[in-house]
Amino acid sequence: MSLKLHYIPFTLQFKFDARTSRGAIKEHKVYYISLSEDAQPEVIGVGECAPLAGLSIDYRPDLEEKIKEVADLINSQKVKLEKGAPLPEELKLQQWPALYFALETALLDLKNGGKRLLYKNSFSRGEAGVPINGLIWMGDADFMQEQIAKKLKGGYTCLKLKIGGLDFGQELEILQSIRERTPADCLTIRVDANGAFSPQEAFKKLERLAKYDIHSIEQPIKQGQHKQMAELCAYSPVPIALDEELIGVLGKDSKEELLDKIKPPYIILKPTLVGGLASSAEWIALAEERSIDWWMTSALESNIGLNAISQFTAQHDITLPQGLGTGQLYHNNIASPLQIRNGELWYEQEQSWGELPS
Repeated sequence: MSLKLHYIPFTLQFKFDARTSRGAIKEHKVYYISLSEDAQPEVIGVGECAPLAGLSIDYRPDLEEKIKEVADLINSQKVKLEKGAPLPEELKLQQWPALYFALETALLDLKNGGKRLLYKNSFSRGEAGVPINGLIWMGDADFMQEQIAKKLKGGYTCLKLKIGGLDFGQELEILQSIRERTPADCLTIRVDANGAFSPQEAFKKLERLAKYDIHSIEQPIKQGQHKQMAELCAYSPVPIALDEELIGVLGKDSKEELLDKIKPPYIILKPTLVGGLASSAEWIALAEERSIDWWMTSALESNIGLNAISQFTAQHDITLPQGLGTGQLYHNNIASPLQIRNGELWYEQEQSWGELPS
């Protein structure tokens, strides 16, 4: 099988300044990777390489150089890709998780006919939706309240609020206002601190958050503080979900060591950050062996990456809302069959995919 790899740089433009405790994001540079066979050049598999500034280990100035290197190796047939097989070690992609995810999904798409249908399941057939949380971005109190009202009107039964960017008292007031309108048996609330709390203040803040029947908090303290995170997981009144903590943890042994040391109630998987779908599947298996629950989340990819993650997610028994409601973030997203209805993500088969940028 002789494959050709092409790539297209593209800059996604946010509809608003997407704020986290790490700062605001206005745009997101991505690379679309396409694979085709010489014998059938019209059949094209597509993947998305979309590392995030300040978060992804492969958000580096030499990323495009690495993509060119991989393209040269594949196009010259010095390295051969096989449909259905892991990516060859000769590509040296261990430190390039976003690129691994892009190649892995492009190859899977090509294997299945280049129609953006990577898996055959009830979701990709348009028979079932995937429950998702409504994402509430940081901003002033009015901006956050406006988002909350829209999500509740849209039928969401689970909201995720980014916290750590406003005065903590203000954030608690916003949570109080939600709970006054909607009790815990009608609405699940998750919060994401993106590592904003210091280890010294974290437990007291978690105690205050617990008053609002919070389902979970993502990454209360910065990653890499394993002893402190393990203590928080053991004693926190709000269950903790590891997110950034998983980034850069490579290989099965390292994953097992992390889970056994910290013992989190939940882990959150972003394939772009943790090394693709196969790596995510390994995390899921290890977590389930330890009775650790999990959910998948987009790392702000466009609809190309979001589609791959959503179809992969639907291959599993889903017990919790997933973090896959990011398809409406960009002015210039790729048109897709992905649609949100009543707090669920659906694949509307009658809708067509838009063209990739040239």
